Amino acid sequence: MIETAVRLGAAGELHLSGVLDYRTGPTLRKQGQALIKASDASALVLDCSEVEKSSSVGLALLLAFMRDAKAAGKVVSVQGLPDDMREIAQVSGLTELFDQHQ
Repeated sequence: MIETAVRLGAAGELHLSGVLDYRTGPTLRKQGQALIKASDASALVLDCSEVEKSSSVGLALLLAFMRDAKAAGKVVSVQGLPDDMREIAQVSGLTELFDQHQ
């Protein structure tokens, strides 16, 4: 099992990993928001390739991080969206939003 975390990598990559659900979401939200504000990069990549499992909380986190990045004047893209997150996005009508950022 991969540790559930959000961390800032080189070149403005924000890596999400582990299980994204109601238990982990609030902490990840606060940590991610702080990392986005602290980043000097003008563009951020939200990398979800290490997410093991996600509820709708994972998509809510991505949307919140996208808002944070926009508020900080940063361009944002999403990569490595796992199948379960993509399926939730389809049901929620958000697929186009994430596809535009890949």
